[in-house]
Amino acid sequence: MIRSRSFLKTPIFLVLGFIAGFALADNAPPAGKQTYITVNGKAIPKSRADVLANSMPPAQGQREAEAMRRSLGDELVRRELAAQEAVKRGIDSRPDVRAQIDLAAQGVLVNAYYSDYLHEHPISEETIKREYESIRTTLGNREFKVRHILLNSEAEAQAIIDKLGRGAKFNELAAQSKDLVTKGRGGDLGWINAATYVQPFSEAMTKLQKGRYTFKPVQSEFGWHVIQLDDIRELKMPTLAELKPQLLPRLQQQTIERHMTELRSRAKIE
Repeated sequence: MIRSRSFLKTPIFLVLGFIAGFALADNAPPAGKQTYITVNGKAIPKSRADVLANSMPPAQGQREAEAMRRSLGDELVRRELAAQEAVKRGIDSRPDVRAQIDLAAQGVLVNAYYSDYLHEHPISEETIKREYESIRTTLGNREFKVRHILLNSEAEAQAIIDKLGRGAKFNELAAQSKDLVTKGRGGDLGWINAATYVQPFSEAMTKLQKGRYTFKPVQSEFGWHVIQLDDIRELKMPTLAELKPQLLPRLQQQTIERHMTELRSRAKIE
């Protein structure tokens, strides 16, 4: 019933896959590249070690830093040995493997492009503030402690209402609910905000007085509801500083999506 949102994430496996793909390149690193380690005459550039190191958690103290340095070298050697053996066996020429290497390389380029684009088009503090104010307006200033009983038909819901009118207890009748999550706890949905629920439900809920239930069944896309309002309290909205770490990735994702829509509109796709 609650609507959810998704955020842009950068999958680390694409980065690691791209690193592994470098093992299939020429034995010598590009001119001007510092060598980190050599395995069977194959020079591993320091730049590759740096990328792998950046994927690891920060070291805490000198001893841990030294242990991570050794671990980094061991991992680079392990990868290189396995990759060299794969090349000897011709695995790098298999179509399925080449496709995975190409896809991993493309993934790194895509994420690097996104990063550069966001650096060139940063989200302003004013934009973040406007998004925060928009959310605050949408959520309003109240939360509701609500119970509900979900039925398949209007007649079933009306029968529940009739029983409530004759003195039956809401939490006991909730055992008949089709909502498997709440039926075992008396239909309790906990403290909720009207903006997070479908409109027919939230509209009926906000019109109730504390301690009352709906006298008519409420239909939503999920079925027929009988709703009871147990309590109301003031919504404690997180501060802008508290929400900013969540707002920024969402706004960045929106920026990328708008840009990709623009690129697609100019692209020749056959």
